[in-house]
Amino acid sequence: MNGLDRIDIAILDALQKDGRISNAALAEKVGLSQSACSRRLDGLEKSGVIHGYHAKLSNASLGYKMTAIVHISLSGQFEKSLAEFEAAIKRCPNVLSCHLMSGEYDYVVRIAARDLEDYERIHKEWLTAMPHVIKINSSFALREVIDRTALGIRPDHA
Repeated sequence: MNGLDRIDIAILDALQKDGRISNAALAEKVGLSQSACSRRLDGLEKSGVIHGYHAKLSNASLGYKMTAIVHISLSGQFEKSLAEFEAAIKRCPNVLSCHLMSGEYDYVVRIAARDLEDYERIHKEWLTAMPHVIKINSSFALREVIDRTALGIRPDHA
């Protein structure tokens, strides 16, 4: 978090709570003029601190009532194998997140499925067809306890 001051942190905190806040309201909230706020926001975007704005959708409301946590092992962690797997997993529309891991499995993938039958389809059509996959271990979430989108940001010196 190099270079973030209390105003940057206030901007980020406000945006995490309401990504649709107008520049005028944001400027008022953080105590800046609209033009100064806009410059700060532009700087946060260009530096990569802010990398997008989106609506958080309800998977269940859209019919995706099941979340699967999938651990995947590849035949090896060669750069080519990782790149080919990662290119393939990005094409699967049901994948919500994918992380390269240390430890027993190479990747942990979070998948949204309509039901067990839909997950079976995803498993057969997508996961087992991915390049270099040698082992798949699936677990199913019983209940979501927390799914944060907001990060508690503190200044570097706090």
